Amino acid sequence: MKIAYFNCFSGISGDMCLGALVDLGLPLADLSKALKGLRLVGFSLKSRRVKRAGLPATKVDVLVQDGMDRPMTFQDIRRLLQAARLPAVVRKDSLRVFENLARAEAAAHRTSLAKVHFHELGIIDSLVDVVGTIVGCQLLGIEGIYSSAMNVGSGTIESNHGRLPVPAPATAHLLTGLPIYSAGPERELTTPTGAALMATLSHGAGPMPAMTMNAVGNGAGTFNPSDWPNVLRVFLGEISNAAESDRIMVLETNLDDMNPQAYELLMDRLLAQGALDVTLTPVIMKRSRPGIVLTVLTDTVKVESVLRVMFAETTTLGVRIQEMSRRLLAREIIELSTKFGPVRIKVAKGSGRAGRLKARPEYRDCKRLAEETGLPLRTIVREVERRIGRRPW
Repeated sequence: MKIAYFNCFSGISGDMCLGALVDLGLPLADLSKALKGLRLVGFSLKSRRVKRAGLPATKVDVLVQDGMDRPMTFQDIRRLLQAARLPAVVRKDSLRVFENLARAEAAAHRTSLAKVHFHELGIIDSLVDVVGTIVGCQLLGIEGIYSSAMNVGSGTIESNHGRLPVPAPATAHLLTGLPIYSAGPERELTTPTGAALMATLSHGAGPMPAMTMNAVGNGAGTFNPSDWPNVLRVFLGEISNAAESDRIMVLETNLDDMNPQAYELLMDRLLAQGALDVTLTPVIMKRSRPGIVLTVLTDTVKVESVLRVMFAETTTLGVRIQEMSRRLLAREIIELSTKFGPVRIKVAKGSGRAGRLKARPEYRDCKRLAEETGLPLRTIVREVERRIGRRPW
């Protein structure tokens, strides 16, 4: 699978995205032709080679004729995109980006979605940036987008609402749940448009996944300080469909003074708070006392909620936390019809010889059918496995 990793060490904006994609080899003429599907007049694209603190990059400018840009509501933008002659997936993703942007504006200014006006954005600029990034990724054959933690910048910005801190309120709402930090010059580095693109399109934010790198593109921002490379770097590469990479958090603690009856509720509550997996491993602790190692796997954004459960529901005084990479097979859940009723099947493509499929029935569905029919569980499982073996995958 071809992926793009957006390295946002100097933040991210719409024009930086376009610049990086063109720098990767996307012909500007092809991008301009695709954007004619917006059925908008009064704009054109221009690209040029520049340097940002000595780092070569491509700067793409959206040139808008005077008088052609005006504030729009989200409903205006929705109607425009729905009428656009664009591939269905481009329309869908573009609408998702602007809906997330509108919801962030509504939350930031305590208003309804219907009343949101994008005063802070040049609307044609933003439409071209958003749709251009999405269609540009499609033209480059990119199937998945990942991003680094985002450098939001610092200081303040002038807006229609007065002087505001960086990140802007809408940007802060968009980045909720994503890793961010502040470094470099006192300036807004991550714009609402850039934040909306990554918050909507990225499959994950964090360290670069393991991949075979094919190219790197540098997209320049407008801001050009002498001592800071204001550039978005996009790495183009490939990862195996059968072994995707991501990052997870591992939380562990040793327990030797808990009533074992409490473990069932503990595990249920951890899973309810977003734990991906919970295990209990018997160990021999100091002074030869028997104990349990509680191990919890979770996403980065769920760490705090999982920690609250661990401290509230166990006797522990401390939890070990580490971030780890993992490789996992691409999988999907399908529903399989059997003579006893429907059963969900987890299907994964193996990475071994010929990419052999692995398929296993969901235990809870088999248990439900056993309870409904009164048959032994093994009878249900055998029937499901027989149907799996006969299915023309």
